[in-house]
Amino acid sequence: MDLIKIAEEAFATDKKHPEFRAGDTVTVAYKIVEGNKQRVQLYRGVVIKINGEGEKKRFTVRKMSGTIGVERIFPLESPNIESIEVNKRGKVRRAKLYYLRNLTGKAARIKERRTPVAKAAK
Repeated sequence: MDLIKIAEEAFATDKKHPEFRAGDTVTVAYKIVEGNKQRVQLYRGVVIKINGEGEKKRFTVRKMSGTIGVERIFPLESPNIESIEVNKRGKVRRAKLYYLRNLTGKAARIKERRTPVAKAAK
């Protein structure tokens, strides 16, 4: 049992990522290694699903590259993720947004979730 905990601690990134849900538009800064060079690629798109639990949690981001939809799965605890930035909060009524795969253009837009602002005391 101790070996498993030691291995988990070795791979733990201890990075704090913001809370996000399906429907949110996020920008993921992902480290890419090409030969002996490293670069950070920004991947911006809509989170269409989050699955897994704990260390195995992963999320799928879908973006439009021209007229082609591209989906990419990111492990949340990956050491290659430098940062995750939430650009927009989406207002959706389900956890898995597979229906976005069949929609294009304006039909594929997601309404923005408004966060209530506390009123100032008079």
